[in-house]
Amino acid sequence: MRVAVTVWDKRIAPVFDSSHTLLIVDIKNQEIKNISYKPFNPELAAHLTEDLNHLDIEVFICGAISQAHSTLIEACTIKLIPFIRGNANKVLESYARGNPIIPAFLMPGCGKGSSLV
Repeated sequence: MRVAVTVWDKRIAPVFDSSHTLLIVDIKNQEIKNISYKPFNPELAAHLTEDLNHLDIEVFICGAISQAHSTLIEACTIKLIPFIRGNANKVLESYARGNPIIPAFLMPGCGKGSSLV
């Protein structure tokens, strides 16, 4: 499974629109493989969805994201996991092991009663 994460420094970017780097990994047998970084421009959402499809991204993890951007990503049949915070490597390691990243890495105020999973 190929996963993309918006990053700022070594953390999940708190706001999708402020990130200009994707961390892309392959997860196989609960291990992270093939780590790479790709620059992107969140203002060019149509190009992002083309890139995500071209890269065979199956899961997209990010911090806060607008409804317009989330709709575009989900329309590409990519599983979107928004409102995540924390060290990107720790989030990915937890996800790779099959551990729930929600609620452990959920941004404050983005939980209780939410339909996020």
